Order: sequence, then structure tokens, then C-alpha cells
Amino acid sequence: MNDIDLTDLTFTRRAWVDAAPADVYRLVSDVSAIARWSPNASDVAYDDDASPAVGAWFSGHNRKDGKEWTSRSQVVKAEPGTVFAFVVGGAEDGIVEWSWTLRGQGRGTVAEQSWRLLRTDPVLGRTMADLVALRDYMADSAETTLTALAEWVTGRGSR
Repeated sequence: MNDIDLTDLTFTRRAWVDAAPADVYRLVSDVSAIARWSPNASDVAYDDDASPAVGAWFSGHNRKDGKEWTSRSQVVKAEPGTVFAFVVGGAEDGIVEWSWTLRGQGRGTVAEQSWRLLRTDPVLGRTMADLVALRDYMADSAETTLTALAEWVTGRGSR
């Protein structure tokens, strides 16, 4: 699988959220809150005494296609009100990078969620078709997450 071109194994989805970038950042960088919006993640928490800062580690419970597992991730970008990113597996040897980029628009924020495959791993799939299917599944998951986040902010408030 080393000869697979990773160029197309990425996506970005966006949604407008009715809250200021700083408020949206507080929500998405509080990894324990992701279960409110994500259809695939639960029981996410920073390691003891960690916070949304570069180098911090957290664990989360994931589910897909009837399978469940725990993953470890490391924060690689933490710029309040602007960007929050982490790498599943850690900055040194991770397999996937997730990022949130926030930009003020009107009274709210355009929130972008991006996913990028950093390297292949048999756990993700053994063929290009497997990896494309994974990317597409994760893109749908990101759409669901963004929609749920925007609705949660509107319905329950983040302020």
C-alpha cells in the first residue's frame, strides 16, 4: 500500500454557526463535547491535567460499521478562535489529521472541518477503494457533525 497516492484522501466541509469564532473554538476544542454532535465518537476526554494545547493527548471511543475501538490523538494546532487540529495516533506517527478552522462571518462563524489521511495503515483499509470509501464515510460524518453543532448552538446556545 506504500504506492497509494494520498492526494485525494482528504476533504473539507463547512457550515455557518450562529456564534462568535471564540465561542465555537471553545466548543470544538473541548473534546469531551464532541459526542453531542458526532455520530461516531463518544467518551472523549483529555488525559489528566491536559487541556486544548499543542502536545496534549486525549482518548476517545469510536464506532463504525458495528465495530468499536478507542483511539489516542494529539493536539497539533490550538489557536483560540481560529484553528484546532489533532492527529489520530500522535503528531510523530499519526494516520489521520482532523482540523477545525474558524472564520467570522456576519454575527457568526464559518466552521470548516477537514480530514486528511497522513499515511496508509491496514486498519483503515487495504485497497484504494477501501480508503476512498473511508474518506466518503468520514465526509458524511463531518457533515452530520457540523449540522448538529450549528443546530445545537442555535437551540441551546453556547454563550
